[in-house]
Amino acid sequence: MNNKPEISHAGLAFSKSVIAVDEKGEERLIELVGERALTIYVDKQEIVTLMTMGTHPELLTLGYLKNQGFFEDIAEIKAVQVDWETEAVAVATYRDNSDFSGQMAQRTVTTGCGQGTVFGRLMEKLKMIRVQDMAIKQSTLYGMLASLKEYNEVYKKAGAVHGCALCRGTDIDFFVEDVGRHNAVDAIAGFMWLNGISGQDKIFYTTGRLTSEMVIKVTQMEIPVLLSRSGATQMGLEMARQSGVTLIARSKGRHFLVLNGAEHIDFDVKQED
Repeated sequence: MNNKPEISHAGLAFSKSVIAVDEKGEERLIELVGERALTIYVDKQEIVTLMTMGTHPELLTLGYLKNQGFFEDIAEIKAVQVDWETEAVAVATYRDNSDFSGQMAQRTVTTGCGQGTVFGRLMEKLKMIRVQDMAIKQSTLYGMLASLKEYNEVYKKAGAVHGCALCRGTDIDFFVEDVGRHNAVDAIAGFMWLNGISGQDKIFYTTGRLTSEMVIKVTQMEIPVLLSRSGATQMGLEMARQSGVTLIARSKGRHFLVLNGAEHIDFDVKQED
């Protein structure tokens, strides 16, 4: 059996040009982010409809299914085929008589841009997961944040998106933008799952809030450090304490706030008076 599924390559352009009128009454050509519905079918069973920018639909699908606990082994999936004419993605598996009704019976709707969902049984599973500790230098965080300035292409041109990055030290291994941060993190999860990439030595960056959903997904990806340029929720912090994720908020320039895991930070940069 081939370890990797056959996948389509149906990514869309991230934006389209439209005419707007500014405060001076003058017409301006601007970029608007695309937003499309994408319904996931697994062995012809409808699972969920996601609203997405559509730049990485196959990775988004894989990451969503992995993070929601539908599959553990990528070898179970035969194909992932996106068809934008029907706004659907068909996932074929090697399973016989697949039935996902039990997995979909209970779910928690979480906060976020759009509706992120975490199926109920995952909450129990996560109580058993604790990420591996990883020491990180303050100077590495600064270098990584500096490297990220070269990204956020869609946000710079059109706004209205969140970005997420998989980082290794100061290097950015993969960067994704989408209309919801949960979509961007799922696309990165799909990228890691498809390519057999471990999260144990990685840092996860997001432009969005550090909610329970973000911490849960990063924990499933076994990534020990999660940071954002935004703030955190109380439940996000509680989940980080439970799973051992180092949680860093308000990360921008040379500023950050460590909410959990400060003992893993080497404060090696001399602060100016």
